[in-house]
Amino acid sequence: MDPRPAANPPYRLPARLFDARCKACWFTLGVLLLVVASFWSLDLQWHAFFSLQALSDMGRFVGEFFPPDLSPPFLRRLLAGSIETLAMSALGTVLAAVFGLLLALPASRTHAADRALWRAPTRLLLNALRAIPELVWAALLLISAGLGPFAGTLALAVHTSGVLGRLFAEAIENASDGPAYALRAQGIGPVRVLLYATLPQIAPQLMSYTLYRWENNIRAAAVMGVVGAGGLGQMLAFHMGLFQMGKTASVLGAMLLLVALVDAASYAIRRAMTR
Repeated sequence: MDPRPAANPPYRLPARLFDARCKACWFTLGVLLLVVASFWSLDLQWHAFFSLQALSDMGRFVGEFFPPDLSPPFLRRLLAGSIETLAMSALGTVLAAVFGLLLALPASRTHAADRALWRAPTRLLLNALRAIPELVWAALLLISAGLGPFAGTLALAVHTSGVLGRLFAEAIENASDGPAYALRAQGIGPVRVLLYATLPQIAPQLMSYTLYRWENNIRAAAVMGVVGAGGLGQMLAFHMGLFQMGKTASVLGAMLLLVALVDAASYAIRRAMTR
């Protein structure tokens, strides 16, 4: 065996730091410059934030939350508000998953020969849906749907459709095209190719995205009640506006408990799917 090294080694040495080929180095430097520029451009008054007066005021404000209101009549109201918030988030997420998948199909290119004529306009629509926050959607939908959880549920569904539609479209485009190509070569139509080749590959990924957005929608549903969309958020806005800090503390505790329960349920579902 010839001990001499090969004339053309099969590997490439890494680029030197900040060499023209070291794209990661230049990208990292650009991010650091943006961070430094952000600190320089914002009026961050750290000395006032960490002053003794500010710490004393925050401590006094937090102290007003104790003791929380744990009276049975108020706890019954909290339970009803928690169920309403949970229902809003669950229904909004289910609707968003359905409409997100319907929008993801024209927003994705399923194979190299696919012309995908509706890809650009559908992605523009998805960008518009998720660019507008849930609170704004809720405020707009309150005009037609009125006060209550219906407007909040629709707002969650509209905004989350834009988020899930984009994630679903990326999952469809990143799916392996081998099974789909084999079916298309046998003359199988695009609908059956999608059902039997693409969706089975990406179904766990789609479910994971949906469960993650359900966790986020619990938090969003709790906040959207501030504009009158029902649930715990509406109770929070009401009691905090009246400076009833004991009741406010109980509402915040119910929100934390609800988020923890949904996170645990979502984790259990994802773990069961991966077994």
